[in-house]
Formats: sequence, C-alpha cells, structure tokens
Amino acid sequence: MPTFVPGTVWLAGAGPGDPGLLTLHAVNAIRQADVIIYDALVSRQILDGIENPERLEYAGKRGGKPSPQQRNISLRLIELARQGKRVLRLKGGDPFVFGRGGEEALALARSGIAFRIIPGITAGVGGLAYAGIPATHRAVNTVVSFITGHTITGRHDGIDWTALSQGSPVLVFYMGLKQLPTIRDQLLAAGRPKDQAMALISKAATPAQQVVITTIGDCAEAARGSAIEAPVLIAVGDVVDLQANLDWFQPGELGVGDPFRHV
Repeated sequence: MPTFVPGTVWLAGAGPGDPGLLTLHAVNAIRQADVIIYDALVSRQILDGIENPERLEYAGKRGGKPSPQQRNISLRLIELARQGKRVLRLKGGDPFVFGRGGEEALALARSGIAFRIIPGITAGVGGLAYAGIPATHRAVNTVVSFITGHTITGRHDGIDWTALSQGSPVLVFYMGLKQLPTIRDQLLAAGRPKDQAMALISKAATPAQQVVITTIGDCAEAARGSAIEAPVLIAVGDVVDLQANLDWFQPGELGVGDPFRHV
C-alpha cells in the first residue's frame, strides 16, 4: 500500500454506502490521513467506523440546503496541504463520476499540490446491484447512460432527450428525485413507452435502502405514495424487470458488527 506523504491530497471514492465496498486503497488512506474532508453522501456506517473522529471535517453539498461553495472546498484542501497535512477528500461513490473530483484535482494541480486519485464504486453501478438490478444484461442492453439530475430543468437543460431515449436502452439518473416529473415528461415526449419499468432507489447499499418499482407513467405518484427520500437513483429500462428475481439484499444485514471499526 502506498505511503500518504504529508502535504499531499488524496481524492477517494467511498462507494455507495456499505463499508465493505471501500477499496483497500481507500481504507489505507483513511488509516493514514491527518484530516478527512468528507461529503454528504459518505454513509454513516463508514464514518462511524473511523478511528479518531476528530479528524473528520464535513464539506457536504446537498441540493436545497446550505452548503459550502465548491471554490471554498478546493481552497480548504489546498490550505491544509500547505500546512503539511495528509489530506483525504472522501466522497460517496466515485470522485470522478458526478463527484466534482475533477474540479478539485484541477485546483490542486494549478496550486502545485501533489494528489492521488482513488476510484470508488459509483452508485449507478453499485447502488443498482444492491437493488437487484444489473446495469447491463446481455439479453437486454449493450448500452447504459448515466445522467445527473442536478442539471435537468426541462426544455433548455442541454440534454438531447430524443437521442438519449432512442440510443440508450437503460438510463440511470443520479440525484433525480426533485426532477422526477420533468424526467417522466421528457422521456414520454421522446417516445419511451408509458408502461416501461422504472426503479427508484433511495439510500442505496445502506440499512435505510428503499426500492420502489414503478413505471415511467406512474413514477411521480409512486414517489409521493412511498414517501421515498433523497438521495435517489432512478433506473429506467427493461433491466428493471429483472429485479423481481434478483432482489437479494437485506438492508438489516448492514450495521451489525461493523468490520471497519478502528479504521
């Protein structure tokens, strides 16, 4: 395992929630770091297993809630590194998949701060797997698209909905709960069938995981009726139909005998 050199920053993905999905490099980073700057999507199960929690510093960004500015987060990483700290930026999922890791790495590079990237299991793959939904299946799709819900606004969001709907059998939207009615309307307008399967996956790979299976046409009503809470992954396509046979994960299995205590 590499040595965490003082005055450097490591950008690491923590995966979608289950501590067992941390990579060995991520665990090694947690053990050596002087300061751990973590975001809102790092699960409580992971945070509770970290020794010396005074090393933790919150820098989460959540839509609709007071959040630190991205520029200030990057400046904080630079400041701590210049103090000679071993700085770990711990992000939910993968830092380079809708995680703003690229922005932070560029800021470090421009400031002459050495850094390391530690990929993680992105929620669009790991979260779907914990819901019993394969992102790809040979009999269903050879293409899958990942879309961030944060930029979806409707007609002027820069997404070619027709090309997306016709070219990708399976669609996975990150953080899309707030924009669910818009997603529904745009998919239907682009030609997706109203009765095509959709899954809403809340707090994937954690003890609070909730999966709602619905259709494009009924998704907004299903979300309201289930009182599902963010963060939510949205999966669209025929792979969702496989969930009835592949629903393997029991959320209660997590949080019992945390194997990462004293990380």
